[in-house]
Amino acid sequence: MIILFWISLFIVFYAFAGYGIFLYALIKLKRIIGKKKESIILNEQRLPTVTLLIAAYNEEAYIDEKIKNCLGLDYPAHLFDIVFVTDGSNDHTPQKIQNYTRVRLYHKDERGGKMAAIKRVMPELTSDIVVFTDANTYLNKDAIKELVKHYQDPKVGAVAGEKKIMVADSADASSAGEGFYWKYESALKKWDYELYSNVGAAGELFSIRRSLYQPVETDTIIDDHMIAMRIAEKGFVIAYEPKAYAMETASADSKEELKRKIRIAAGGIQSIFRLKKAANPFRNPILTFQYISHRVLRWTVTPFLMILVFVLNIFIALQTQHPLYIALLVGQILFYGLSVVGYFLEKRNLKIKAFFIPYYFCLMNYAVIAGINRYFKKSQSAAWEKSKRK
Repeated sequence: MIILFWISLFIVFYAFAGYGIFLYALIKLKRIIGKKKESIILNEQRLPTVTLLIAAYNEEAYIDEKIKNCLGLDYPAHLFDIVFVTDGSNDHTPQKIQNYTRVRLYHKDERGGKMAAIKRVMPELTSDIVVFTDANTYLNKDAIKELVKHYQDPKVGAVAGEKKIMVADSADASSAGEGFYWKYESALKKWDYELYSNVGAAGELFSIRRSLYQPVETDTIIDDHMIAMRIAEKGFVIAYEPKAYAMETASADSKEELKRKIRIAAGGIQSIFRLKKAANPFRNPILTFQYISHRVLRWTVTPFLMILVFVLNIFIALQTQHPLYIALLVGQILFYGLSVVGYFLEKRNLKIKAFFIPYYFCLMNYAVIAGINRYFKKSQSAAWEKSKRK
């Protein structure tokens, strides 16, 4: 029982903090031996052609601002196409897009989900690079140039941008927790790329070489991750560029954030079953190490091991009365107690940030369990159910 406790505790710690510590140490060692990744300077004379592709569903409240943001991006107009696909939109989103002559629209009345829309449009595109972004996010002016500079390296097959959450001083648990989570994720992505490659991409902003695009199954739940990882499975690198970023507000509340996380968790377990090459250490051991450490552990066993660690800790502390196990149990009770307090504080709209991180952490891990359950029950649709944002 004690051995199982320590193995489980180690995996939980490694998945959320240990991998980051170990990865940072590897990066430091790599820099010491003179293998630091060189900075890339964009060659303005050899810019590739780019298509900015946005799948939008009933986004009439945001679409004008999104188009204005796209038109304001710093990239030569003759090399830059802006394409919207609005499958299933039944509000005024398609009509609003048609008001802009610089924008191409692909519309279909039937809603088949985001992946079906992308699969339908991709054969129509001819550019060197395709950049994907969401309809409710806004890109910084230099985002396209910052992304495409990495394609000067022939080993790079995809480039992920950074997702930034706009968190107000009066943020609630979902806002503060989500903001903290993405700051940590951004650091991991930076270090992952410096070691070798990222292991996925967020749909808010990422790009690929069009020639490497491989259609994924229409029922794919997290298409952005799958598109990028299929390119990585071919032996190409997924670069990361923090100077290209997408800004969006946090989820409206924890209920909306939970809905989003459950969907991602269901898609995560689906992707694990489908990305068999990425999980094969005999094909690319570094990629497999990064993939399992950064993604697979969090999306599979870790939440269940957290429960196991707590239960085993109770039994061991009662049996042995050892100060170490008592201290660990007290620490867990305190952490989960803070999470419960954070839950009730949010219900009463009381904003005390000290309780937000434990609450968001527990929310995130509950979402993994719920997502796995939803996936095996086949109750998670591939069609995106839009989360409410602040």
